[in-house]
Amino acid sequence: MPASVLWAVDLFGRVYTLSTAGQYWELCKDTQLEFKRVSAATQCCWGIACDNQVYLYMCASDVSIRCREEAYENQRWNPMGGFCEKLLPSDRWPWSDVSGLQHRPLDGVALPSPYWEWESDWYVDENFGGEPTEKGGWTYAIDFPATYTRDKRWNSCVRRRKWIRYRRYKSRDAWAKIPSKDDLKDLPDPFNDLSVGGWEITEEPVGRLSVWAVSLQGKVWYREDVSHSNPEGSSWSLVDTPGEAVQISCGPHDLLWVTLWEGQALVREGINRNNPKGSSWSIVEPPGSENGIMHVSAGVSVVWAVTKDRKVWFRRGVNSHNPCGTSWIEMVGEMTMVNVGLNDQVWGIGSEERAVYFRQGVTPSELSGKTWKAIVAGRESDRSHSGSSSSLLSAGCFFGDEVKGGSESAPSDTDAAAEVERPRPEWSAPEEPLDNSRDPKDSAALGPETGGTAECASENLCPDAGAREAAQASVGSARPLPASAAAELPWTSIDLKEPRKIPSHSAAGFAETTSHSSLGLLPLGLDEPYGADDHPLWAWVSGGGCAVEAGSMLKWFTVQSGLSPSVQTLSLSISPAQTATWRKQIFQQLTERTKRELENFRHYEQAVEQSVWVKTGTLQWWCDWKPHKWVDVRVALEQFTGHDGARDSILFVYYIVHEEKKYFHVFLNEVTVLVPVLNEAKHSFALYTPERTRQRWPVRLAATTEQDMNDWLALLSLSCCESRKIHGRPSPQAVWSVTCKGDIFVSEPSPDLEAQDHLLPCDQMFWRQMGGHLRVVEANSRGVVWGIGYDHTAWVYTGGYGGGCVQGLASSTSNIYTQSDVKSVCIYENQRWNPVTGYTSRGLPTDRYMWSDASGLQECTKASTKPPSLQWTWVSDWYVDFSVPGGTDQEGWQYASDFPASYHGYKTMKDFVRRRCWARKCKLVTNGPWLEVAPIALGDVSIIPESPENPEGDGRGHNIALWAVSDKGDVLCRLGVSELNPVGSSWLHIGTDQPFASVSIGACYQVWAVARDGSAFYRGSVSPSQPAGDCWYHIPSPPKQRLMQVSVGQTSVYALDENGNLWYRGGVTPSYPQGSSWEHVSNNVRRVSVGPLDQVWVIANKVQGTHGLSRGTVCRRTGVQPREPKGQGWDYGIGGGWDHISVRANATRASRNVSQEQKAHGPVSC
Repeated sequence: MPASVLWAVDLFGRVYTLSTAGQYWELCKDTQLEFKRVSAATQCCWGIACDNQVYLYMCASDVSIRCREEAYENQRWNPMGGFCEKLLPSDRWPWSDVSGLQHRPLDGVALPSPYWEWESDWYVDENFGGEPTEKGGWTYAIDFPATYTRDKRWNSCVRRRKWIRYRRYKSRDAWAKIPSKDDLKDLPDPFNDLSVGGWEITEEPVGRLSVWAVSLQGKVWYREDVSHSNPEGSSWSLVDTPGEAVQISCGPHDLLWVTLWEGQALVREGINRNNPKGSSWSIVEPPGSENGIMHVSAGVSVVWAVTKDRKVWFRRGVNSHNPCGTSWIEMVGEMTMVNVGLNDQVWGIGSEERAVYFRQGVTPSELSGKTWKAIVAGRESDRSHSGSSSSLLSAGCFFGDEVKGGSESAPSDTDAAAEVERPRPEWSAPEEPLDNSRDPKDSAALGPETGGTAECASENLCPDAGAREAAQASVGSARPLPASAAAELPWTSIDLKEPRKIPSHSAAGFAETTSHSSLGLLPLGLDEPYGADDHPLWAWVSGGGCAVEAGSMLKWFTVQSGLSPSVQTLSLSISPAQTATWRKQIFQQLTERTKRELENFRHYEQAVEQSVWVKTGTLQWWCDWKPHKWVDVRVALEQFTGHDGARDSILFVYYIVHEEKKYFHVFLNEVTVLVPVLNEAKHSFALYTPERTRQRWPVRLAATTEQDMNDWLALLSLSCCESRKIHGRPSPQAVWSVTCKGDIFVSEPSPDLEAQDHLLPCDQMFWRQMGGHLRVVEANSRGVVWGIGYDHTAWVYTGGYGGGCVQGLASSTSNIYTQSDVKSVCIYENQRWNPVTGYTSRGLPTDRYMWSDASGLQECTKASTKPPSLQWTWVSDWYVDFSVPGGTDQEGWQYASDFPASYHGYKTMKDFVRRRCWARKCKLVTNGPWLEVAPIALGDVSIIPESPENPEGDGRGHNIALWAVSDKGDVLCRLGVSELNPVGSSWLHIGTDQPFASVSIGACYQVWAVARDGSAFYRGSVSPSQPAGDCWYHIPSPPKQRLMQVSVGQTSVYALDENGNLWYRGGVTPSYPQGSSWEHVSNNVRRVSVGPLDQVWVIANKVQGTHGLSRGTVCRRTGVQPREPKGQGWDYGIGGGWDHISVRANATRASRNVSQEQKAHGPVSC
């Protein structure tokens, strides 16, 4: 999981961030401002400075924030002069917006704030509905407003064209003051509190946020139109409240709580995607009548509160259907404030010592957590001495004659908190000791809490009469100051409570000291002594952008032993390239040593010439004859070793038919793939051979448990690899593929795989499974492999093998990492219109199920729908999906004339049926040789294939070109990708006029892309010296077709449309790389991949076999030659259930064929 940050503000108004992967607080780069409060989201942070103004901090990203401004030029035809800007009095403005109601001249469009800049000048958009327009970009119609067309007709009386201009947000990693365009009379009062949330309410517009604020006069304000493309929003709007508000908290979804001056809480109801401001208020009484609510914080399904006596409370029963909850539960601890972040994790600030605390044990099943644990991370400025032995010595010299560190202690809900002594800065410095007596109420230790219910701490434990008053020191200084100097300290205008002095006492066996300072006791104490500079006093914390998974290991709670500066410099100077070089040298030395040692024993005879090993077990088998059903079978794997050390195996399957015992066997050296099968109820897998591949009927076996299935898969996979003598990581030229289940498979290509004379049938290819879970994989012949998960997370191959269900000897021990993936399961609610009752769930007898899948053929209800397999677990509840193609109305319904038909998001008089999509997210956690590439989510990726005629053309020192499309449609180019650094260094954003869906780069740096509207584009002038190119060229799509994917080889360009048609781009030459026309090749295609030899491989949608029909079959185009690039036919391979294939790393070919082709045609010029 990528690192995220926790935001906090100290008593001096300085803003710090703490990374989940780090152990030091880092000071915010913009240190000119002093802040009172901050509220963070994933990519930004809002704050209120000491001048009571609102500021926005946008985190830096490789993808810039761009917003498109549009203006339309309108003209009407005149019999005298043709089309001109002279319009009728009833017409729209000559320069207007898309509706024509607003006057919008080009010189009247201004930047919304000083933090924006223009990216380019105005230019005409020549794209219309995915097709290029005539020169000038004009579209024609009969009148305003009407339906516009690209072609000019005899009755075209009006025309218009769209001018566009992009502006870019330039304030990154800096605080930007939020402007206000409101009327001066209605300007909001100075703000006192602010909260950011609501990003999970809807996905449209992208990055939408709900920003709420409370003014000093107790009014509640809402910031309109905050989104990714408009991070500052547009204006403040007042929301009426039944009382004066003092503090506000907005959760990631639809929870909004407000604290009133009277101590009550307000809960906003009616918040949804169509009304993010909600509709009404409900009042929640405080836990007790004596102490009202002082602070409240809302999450997804939780609400935490702090009352005026500093007690912490948890609200039970809070959810989207009941935002008010049911009752209060008192929790252990005394805090000044609490904050709920991502995954409902909780942070707080102690009321006495002002330390930041993290609530441990918070899980979806136990939202209240278990215990508070203090964060002891030092500040970045103190890294040189924080936690090191020198800092401990200096702390001992400053605080007294001896320093004693106790064991780490944290307040727990099950055990009494051990009080740990620790140095403590104070505000004044009396030299004489005060009275040793101590009021137990002065120090509020966090007591035990059991069973999720609160138990109040009645009294403090272990009072000690030998305590001395802690020495007083100024905050932020490591040396004591006299009283006069302390009084002259500058104070900032922060309306926060000054930390109270804490009387200290000695622990049992601790020697008293007579120095100017002694150890002080902190109620939430830590076991490591800190100086004044090492313990900042915090005023505010925000975890809205901090993602902490349950059970994750953080470095916040232990003081790391410091390294010497020379060691730190050495460790930081080691680059990944040097590490890879050292690994190769060590591996080469070990290999040479093994050879030397084996040579000395070659004259000895083998102790055992051959051996036989058998494993038996009980499985279920999907029988070959009708009626097909699962039957119990007995299986035995027999493995034998020959005289030459070669191993082979046979799998026997024993079954009973009509009380007669029978069996069949499979030679594992004939098995081509072992693949887990997507099944909701059974742990099953399939076993393919070339014969069964042609029949489309594999051997299907099922185990009783997941562990049993994984054991058999690992054992059979290892036996298959040993029979074929395939071990270790895949070669750089390997062919990669992904099944519909997300399993990853790899095949070592044979030189005869792409031979023209004696072509190797692709149903004889052997596929072995790699660990991990992906949706897309892309490879390069220099060993660079990238993948994309179902949740659009990018992953890079680490060089290992195995993982997942492939464990033991078939898996590498290094380069295997944890990997997770999230996908959505969708079902549809169907209704038919009734003249009496309107739309109801009662359909005609011939209708589909009222709860079904997308096709309507299978009944799928909320209760009966399960995750895709037993490896997946639900991580959300059912919700309405508004992002389905065709659009929806405000309630998520799509309308049509009948089932099935073309659906649209609005109701007409002819619409008699409607449907609504419900989605639920599920998560899978596995492991494999993959590392996450953060932080941008991707939708497609392409790596340049190697040219077979010049395999060393790029060289090891040059970068490998990698292009990608983000999940938002941005086109990106990855910089710094090489064989030694496959992850690269940074992204370079390539500007586009619309969101893209697919991209592909060829061996000669030809970059083709497909936009979401189905149009094709070519990027000009891309080269190693100019990796981003210069401009996009719009390529017309095939007639009446919307393209979906493109793949570019060495010279060939293939594209796939949404109807499954495969197209070849004809006329592509080095002098005219855009080509001339599209030529139809085939239909029934789901995915296409073109390799460096211009070989064409696809995933076919339906392939008929001897015994069945396969959906998702690997197929290869045969007869592909330089003079016939479209090929002649198809060779069907493994299937079905495959979703993706990549042959872009396979540049292996028989040397004889390569030399003949070079003699006949010469090298291909790029």
